[in-house]
Amino acid sequence: MRKVNRNLTKRELEVLRLCKEGKTNIQIADTLSISTHTVKAHISSILDKLDVSCRLLAVTVAIERGIL
Repeated sequence: MRKVNRNLTKRELEVLRLCKEGKTNIQIADTLSISTHTVKAHISSILDKLDVSCRLLAVTVAIERGIL
């Protein structure tokens, strides 16, 4: 994995924190009052910015980098 220095937005951090709690896309959408489509877009952006392939790795990398 290469280190990527693109900052996550405030909303992406909120989504990532909820992923860390094990929430589903539907639960995240309900919590943040957004659509599941928007949740998927945020997760896609998070994965891209952290250069990982799944939510679990995104949470792990974010913890390792002190983002979460």
